[in-house]
Amino acid sequence: MTVVAITGGGRGIGRAIARRLAADGMRVAIGDIDTAAAESAAAELPGAIGLSLDVSDAASFTAFVERVESALGPIGILVNNAGIMPIGEFLSHDAELARRAVNINVHGPLNGMRAVLPGMRERGRGHIVNVASTAGSRGIPGGAIYSATKFAVVGMSDAIRQEYAAAGIAVSTVLPSFTNTELISGTTGLRGVPTVEPDDVAAAVVRAIARRRAMIFVPGFLKGLVRLQALLPVRAGDLAARLIGADRVFLNIDQGQRAGYDARITGEHGGKS
Repeated sequence: MTVVAITGGGRGIGRAIARRLAADGMRVAIGDIDTAAAESAAAELPGAIGLSLDVSDAASFTAFVERVESALGPIGILVNNAGIMPIGEFLSHDAELARRAVNINVHGPLNGMRAVLPGMRERGRGHIVNVASTAGSRGIPGGAIYSATKFAVVGMSDAIRQEYAAAGIAVSTVLPSFTNTELISGTTGLRGVPTVEPDDVAAAVVRAIARRRAMIFVPGFLKGLVRLQALLPVRAGDLAARLIGADRVFLNIDQGQRAGYDARITGEHGGKS
């Protein structure tokens, strides 16, 4: 039975991924900075465990992997899902929040891959799924910090995928658009682009694992739009972004609706919702 470890699994997308993979017969380990949320999510699933995990701390990630493998067996799949999404005018964010986002969104998956790859390479098999974002394929005004970290996830995933393919290890990147979780609170979404549900992202993770896909967009039609936009002249691409509202979606936000989430990501290490 395959053992899967999921970071940021206490809520939202991570919790949906845990439910879906458990339903597919996998043994699930949920890691989250919010230990109570991890334990609560695990309690819903047969044989699952929920553990404390600070993805930004390499020692914490190593200890998490050791505890998972001691309890459930070797990790066959790692889903790096934990992350935070600071949005708003660039100058409204201080350097500390930027460091926090980089530590969680970038060093988190780096720490995770560093912790599981030796065992996967020794066994000659394994799969890493890194949850990025469509913000990692094009910069979004008001999302400079978030886009920067997600571009990094896309780049590192592709590099590691190529580096370890001969060792029997697959690496997939999942790029969701606006997803109905706490991360998008206070925003209005994009015109013509449906807001997806956490279960939609979980289904994409399942496809990535089953087909060993290198990259999957959610919803899928965004793959073609992103490729088309990359071919357009800069002004035409900017116009296309304005037409769907991408130029203001992370700037025109309801601060009151977003206050709870912002307080959480600035007051703790956080986890993707």
